[in-house]
Amino acid sequence: MSKVLDYLKENSRRIFMSLAGVVICAISVGVFKLAALGVDPFQSLMSGLDAMIPIKFGVLYVIVNAILLIFSIIADRHNIGIATFINLFLLGFITQFTYDLLQKLIPNPSILVRVICLIIGIVVICFGSAFYMTADLGVSTYDAVAIVMSKKWKWGKFKYIRICTDLVCVIIGCVLFVLAGNPVKMIPTIAGIGTIITAFFMGPLIDLFNKKVAEPFLNMKKQNNGAKESSPQSAQ
Repeated sequence: MSKVLDYLKENSRRIFMSLAGVVICAISVGVFKLAALGVDPFQSLMSGLDAMIPIKFGVLYVIVNAILLIFSIIADRHNIGIATFINLFLLGFITQFTYDLLQKLIPNPSILVRVICLIIGIVVICFGSAFYMTADLGVSTYDAVAIVMSKKWKWGKFKYIRICTDLVCVIIGCVLFVLAGNPVKMIPTIAGIGTIITAFFMGPLIDLFNKKVAEPFLNMKKQNNGAKESSPQSAQ
């Protein structure tokens, strides 16, 4: 028990960043869903499954990620950490809550409102991802798949493997979405301009928030401790 308490105390800031990052990302996905102009590749897959399988999104999200978690544990458990489980159990339910709430507040959003929601969603998910990634306490079960394929199995460079897994997610998501009875013209709501924008702009934005917000926040404790240690010397 003492080791657990010591770990929690030592990593309290990282744990907070992981929790905050997942919550922020979950809220942003709810905003993406309201915009209905396309979501990130994994959420495209989840949207297709959600349309096909008649259970609550939060429960479905846990089931899919639990399957991916089993894969990661068998293939390479080093990618699994506290943040993985925070993501697994919280993101789906918070996303569904956010989406339901926004639907009640904005029942029939105009195209202008949807575009604004898309922009907000992109900025917010990048901000949350920066906190989540900088905390470095494990990756999401989906991220772990490409990491295992590239670093463990040596199938190729991570960026190319990730492109392939993203394409597979989008294709399967769109197929399931149509098979669930949705018209083909509705596909851009789950794999549209928002999907393309996230693919090209998330990296630079996450990097910006990493450098300007997440890393300074993580290192704040070290700076404060350093200031406290140096203050007696400066007084002399």
